[in-house]
Amino acid sequence: MTSSQHPDRPADAPPAGEPAIWSRNFQYYFTARSAGLLGWAMLPVAVSAGLLSAGYGVSTAGYSMAFLVGPFAGLVLFGGVLADRFTARRMMIASDLANLTTHVLLSVLFIHGIDRLWHLYALLMVAGTANAMFQPGASSTVPLVARDVQGANGVLRISEALTALGGPALAGVLVGVGATGWVMVISAVAYGTSAFCLFALRLGAVPAPPAGDSLWHNLVVGWHEFRSRNWLWGVIVIWMFFAVLSWGPQLSVAAGVIVPAHGATAFGLLNCAFGAGTVAGGVLAIRYKPVRPLAAGAVAMLAYPLYPLGIVLDWPVWLLAAAQVVVGVGITFWGVMWATTVQTQVPGEVLNRVHAYEVAGSVGMFPVGSALAGPAVGAFGTDRVLEVGVVVALLTAAALLTVHPIRTLGRIPDRA
Repeated sequence: MTSSQHPDRPADAPPAGEPAIWSRNFQYYFTARSAGLLGWAMLPVAVSAGLLSAGYGVSTAGYSMAFLVGPFAGLVLFGGVLADRFTARRMMIASDLANLTTHVLLSVLFIHGIDRLWHLYALLMVAGTANAMFQPGASSTVPLVARDVQGANGVLRISEALTALGGPALAGVLVGVGATGWVMVISAVAYGTSAFCLFALRLGAVPAPPAGDSLWHNLVVGWHEFRSRNWLWGVIVIWMFFAVLSWGPQLSVAAGVIVPAHGATAFGLLNCAFGAGTVAGGVLAIRYKPVRPLAAGAVAMLAYPLYPLGIVLDWPVWLLAAAQVVVGVGITFWGVMWATTVQTQVPGEVLNRVHAYEVAGSVGMFPVGSALAGPAVGAFGTDRVLEVGVVVALLTAAALLTVHPIRTLGRIPDRA
């Protein structure tokens, strides 16, 4: 594929003289991602709890989440094309500035009261669209700011776990004291910090699509690049079944069992245990670099069925918490192996578009599984849904290990 050059796009990893992970650029990028992840983690909790506290019903909170998530799922492919065309950094900065403005307006809305719900829905659509434009570049930037791509992904997963735990907790506390608007102010500051840090990155030149190609042509080229790699689309097809039948339904089904039996506090502690496992999985991924990363990650995925199996077998809470720690380690290790493989195996000029197809095919199926959880429980019962999730999770790991292009794909060495 031919490519053009843009002066602010890095073609290679950081110079050999810089640290393998904690280069100047990576420090700025780590701060940007941590701040952005914190803002994103707080938003769903603040909106849902804020609406309920203000007297709105569950259906209104549900519609709000649909307006937030829908644009992300529908537009992430175009985010990948635009990131390749205009550079990932520019798209991410523009997205952060859009989120900053949106959260300032959301703060005004919650502080002064919501007179018209469509104002809220419109702002949530803007936030979802901004994140769709941001996401593809978030992955493709990692190889440009760190020579040790796997280690950098491990560090970022730890940050993601900590913000996923701390963000909702902070939002919940503030909403509880009637300060939903201030959650939005904190999020706006977080997105402003992210934009500043991304602007401070000093990057060189990186391959880009030919300047004369149309948006549609770039989208088609991205699809061909995605389809031409058997290991890539093979994983996504397997993951689509996993997301619909196992991953997607698990949270709501598990909550429906654990909260009535053990209380909301126990359910919160189990999610904290998963977060602790995620941190441990990130640390493991920083240190252990297997020759065949996808095969090693698939083995780690064998831990996933422990939690739903424990619920079916009525394990005590402490044993379920231990299972959640192991699950967190396993799924995070797989996530780092997968992200690093995509980032190092796919050429830079198409990486944003390929990543967008990856997100649309895998993460995009999660809401489908989540939406089907309720009807499935009504039709087949809670235990049967969880049992299907256990079997599908085991088959997912087996399929990843059985498919030859996935199992045998080797690791790209760190750049010296």
